[in-house]
This record gives sequence, C-alpha cells and structure tokens, in this order.
Amino acid sequence: MPKVNVYLPEDLAEAVRESRIPVSAVCQRALEQAVRRLAAAREALRGPVRGRDLDAHLPLFTPRARTVLSLAADRPAPGTPITTADLAAALVQEGGNLALHVLGAMEITPAALTAALAGHEAAEEEGPSAPPAFSSPAVHCLEAALGEATALGHNYVGCEHLLLGLVAEEEGAGGAALRSLGADPRSTRRAVTAALAGYVHLRSQQAADPGQGPADALEARLTPLLARIERLEERLDTQGRDTPPGPAAGQDPSASSRSR
Repeated sequence: MPKVNVYLPEDLAEAVRESRIPVSAVCQRALEQAVRRLAAAREALRGPVRGRDLDAHLPLFTPRARTVLSLAADRPAPGTPITTADLAAALVQEGGNLALHVLGAMEITPAALTAALAGHEAAEEEGPSAPPAFSSPAVHCLEAALGEATALGHNYVGCEHLLLGLVAEEEGAGGAALRSLGADPRSTRRAVTAALAGYVHLRSQQAADPGQGPADALEARLTPLLARIERLEERLDTQGRDTPPGPAAGQDPSASSRSR
C-alpha cells in the first residue's frame, strides 16, 4: 500500500501519540471524504451554470459565493463563456462579501477593480458557450478556490476563497486585473488569513459592543492584523528558510533532532 507522510507540529504529534488515535484510519477517511467532495464540485463546475440549482450542485459553496456565481453567469453576452473577469466583477456586484473587505484592507477599492477589469477583459477570449459555462481559466480559478479552502482546513468555499483562486489563476483576465493592483497570491493569502482570524475574534466580542457593525469592525481590525503577520513573516525569513518540517504523526520528535 502506498505511504503518505503526514507532518504535524510537535505538540499535536505528542497529543496524537498520547491519545492513541489511529492516524492512518483517520487520515484515510478524511482524505476519502475530501476527494469525493472536491470531485463532485469540480464536475458541477464544468457544466452549464445559468438555470442550474447551484444549492444542490455546489453545496460546499456558501450562499454568498453561489450568488457571485449566479451574477457572473448573468454577465456574458449570449453565446460567450463566463470568464474570470465576470467572476471578479460579480464579487464587486454582490457588494457585501469578505473578499471585498480583504481588498479594502489591501487598499484596493471596488471602483479600482472595476476600472482594472475594463482594461483586461480582452485578455480572456474563448470559443462560444451556449448555455453559458465557465471558461477554462474560470474553471481553473474555481478549482484553485476549492484547493485553497481545503488547504486552510475549511469545509466550505466562500468569496474569500474565490478571491484566492482568482489571484492564483495565471491566464485569466480577473487575476491579471487584481495582480495589476497589487493583489499577488502571497499578500492576498496573508490578508485572507488575517481577515478570517479577525472575523472569528469579532464574532466572539460583537455581543459586548453591538453598536458597531461587523463589516466596519472587520475593516478596523484587518490593518493591525496584517501588519503583525508581516512582521512575523519577516522574522521567520531572517531565521532562515531551510528549517525542516515538524515530525510526522507517530514519529519520535527527538529522532529528527538526532538526524540534523
């Protein structure tokens, strides 16, 4: 049977050993479920979009994310595919999603993104599509969003993951427009991570201060969180980039120390 190494932080690896959790069985089951979910979502993304029951076909996507897909499907001219530019424009059109708050913290306004998209729309041309379906770059973008959600340990795909998929997709007009405004994959992922951390914190404290809306509070919290993450990254860079990963589950942490 093929072997896959699973690396864990030392404290988690120690907890797993003490709990006597069957790591192989747990990982196999989790990976099987993840593969099935991703395969079903990818299959749904490759078919026609307009008129489909997105709730049934894309259950992993949040209601806001499905709204963005529906808005994107309504944008193309008849007979043309849904592009990454349509997806980015639909994020702006939806108006209340976390991706826009992340971009705001990166000093990218909806108006600036709309203007940038107008200059990049010709960069993504593809053959006719009737009924409307996603272009190849748009499919790659949405598959990247699924991958980003999985990598972050999330069991859903939200607009923040769509944003990460857009900036990571190299051939589409939507990603080109975002990168021209400074939203490269690394900085955008850092901003999304900070936003999610801030959102969880805000939800726990909002009951104590109901006067401030969650969107305004999130904007206020993002800037210092981003600055803190940037300082941590700079500190890690100065410590060197060749530090080996933590021990695999079930591996003695001292063994890796002896082998260095």
